[in-house]
Amino acid sequence: MAMAAKVKIIQRETIKPSSPTPPELKIHKLSLLDQLIPTNYIPVVLFYPANDGDNLDHHANSTERSLKLKTSLSETLTHYYPFAGRIKDSTSVECDDQGADFIQARINCLLSDVLKSPDAVVLRQFLPAAITSTEAATGNLLLVQATFFHCGGLAVGVCISHKISDATTLKAFIKCWVATATSSSTESATPLFMGASIFPPVDISIPTSVVELMKKQCITKRFVFTGSKIAALKAKVASTTMRNPTRVETVSGLLWKTAMAATRSKLGYSRPSVWSMPVNMRTRFLPPLPESYAGNCLLHINPKIADESELKELVGRIRKEIEGFRENYVKKLRGERAVLATFGFFQEYGNLAMNNDIDLYTCTSWCKLELYDADFGWGGPLWVGIDSIPLSNVVCLMDTRDGDGIEAWLTLGEENMALFESNQELLQFAAVNPSVPFCNV
Repeated sequence: MAMAAKVKIIQRETIKPSSPTPPELKIHKLSLLDQLIPTNYIPVVLFYPANDGDNLDHHANSTERSLKLKTSLSETLTHYYPFAGRIKDSTSVECDDQGADFIQARINCLLSDVLKSPDAVVLRQFLPAAITSTEAATGNLLLVQATFFHCGGLAVGVCISHKISDATTLKAFIKCWVATATSSSTESATPLFMGASIFPPVDISIPTSVVELMKKQCITKRFVFTGSKIAALKAKVASTTMRNPTRVETVSGLLWKTAMAATRSKLGYSRPSVWSMPVNMRTRFLPPLPESYAGNCLLHINPKIADESELKELVGRIRKEIEGFRENYVKKLRGERAVLATFGFFQEYGNLAMNNDIDLYTCTSWCKLELYDADFGWGGPLWVGIDSIPLSNVVCLMDTRDGDGIEAWLTLGEENMALFESNQELLQFAAVNPSVPFCNV
């Protein structure tokens, strides 16, 4: 989407925790998983419509909303105190209350101008930092940008360093922030910084920039699967050996199949491929780790296929890897050889990414993160958008607002994308970048 309007920064300030971090918490130890994660920001943008009556005085409304966001953010940082610190060295964060960056901005257009045809390049204007910025390791670990539209709508963009957070931690942070803003109980949203006790850090250097894997001319597009289309897709996949396939399994299988078909059309032959997916380990440990475990708690499953296959087989490969995750991964992370096992899992992913004879697709699922529940007091978001690392063969799955569908943000090489988005089987189930339903925005 070509959009002439540009975001204009009005004010930039530092938000510090509302009370000082106690001396005993001044050093936060990174976990081994935190250390091994490439340096980048995890981004999300929450889009809110104008409230009834907001158009009477947009300036007063923006001032009120901005103040509420900043005040509640300051209070939230007392719980998420490492987010207000800075990375000290390869094993720790210095929780010295330097604060988080808060940017207030304006854009002279309507929110509906963005929602008519969401575009990854346009969405980046609403984020407070480039997601590949080295500042994720050298500066602010948390940045927020509140952008106010001409119509009274609001975009809240959040960037959190991947060194101290995964998507589940981002969700928990936003949940705590919302609870603080609405004077709700934050007890259940209080984070547990326990990663270093489960995955002790080792003395290694932290990379300063995102790993340069698969980088080439690429393009990002959004594909939307409604709940009814996913139900039809599940019916197509279901069998006696594949009972109750999930939304993520079925959509992933179709995306994988379509990507392989695009490669075959381009090259004239099929290539082996891997559909790599980060898996949240919190619920898969025995006993389970708390959902409030803050930090990175992910490992990749890597289902492989040697040749282009039927949809049922691809979904089955994904299901088998997920079902075997506890046995094949989690059990190996306990005991004396846990460090070697952890390095081995990350090395496996790195080797796949560097293998020129295999196509590696990395698919992250943000489904069930409940980001549409983020009501700061003016209703939940009308839409939740993301940005993607500019690497080809990367997918992020998001819930639609009704919770039944899935939005897939896919990045491919330009030629592969042209073939991908014209695939007739895909188009039976997915719409290419449809408008976000909206009214009075």
